[in-house]
Amino acid sequence: MPTLDLHHAHAWDVSPTEAVAIQRELAPLVREAPLDFDAVRTVAGLDVSVRDDRVRAAVVVYDVRAKAVVDQAIWEGPTPFPYVPGLLSFREVPAILPALEQLRALPDVYMLDAQGRAHPRRFGLACHLGVLLDAPALGVAKSILVGRVEGELGEAKGSGAPLVHKGETVGVALRTRERVKPVYVSVGHRVTLRDAGRLALRLAVKYKLPQPTHLAHRLSYRGEL
Repeated sequence: MPTLDLHHAHAWDVSPTEAVAIQRELAPLVREAPLDFDAVRTVAGLDVSVRDDRVRAAVVVYDVRAKAVVDQAIWEGPTPFPYVPGLLSFREVPAILPALEQLRALPDVYMLDAQGRAHPRRFGLACHLGVLLDAPALGVAKSILVGRVEGELGEAKGSGAPLVHKGETVGVALRTRERVKPVYVSVGHRVTLRDAGRLALRLAVKYKLPQPTHLAHRLSYRGEL
């Protein structure tokens, strides 16, 4: 089982005001870089469900070449942080990290059912996890947290339109299935927005959500695939 090498570690038992300050401190560390698709073998889909005062984090590792699940893990425990819009990472990362420690090996890329830079402080869950692990990460969300889609989004699979907030492109609305509502892709860390969209589209093989996050969502809610 892998040992996580955390970068810029910080306390999690903090107030919402302190959490916002941590986000603002870490947000400038997010960086974009082209993704070497030839080197990407495994993508981990991550999702977290909350029931009452219990949280369940699920990770599903998907082999992009074999198109098959090669590993999975669940961690359950008490919910560590209240629900506060924009502070989802303080509620979910403390559950995600111990789930990742159960894997046989860490994946090449982390794909989260959450926001990345499409966040009021440009530091959503995908950014937070990516910076902590210093690993490629992206958010593929089902809804918009901030911004609006500019321009016309075509109905064909692969159509995209920029998601813009305060004059800045923070993500892309991406049609992963023809005539189906789009997903909203944003940079987490060490990936460009273009490459994040390409990867999400490549892995949306059966459903609107890419296969890794679709399976992680199912695992987090059902407890099994």
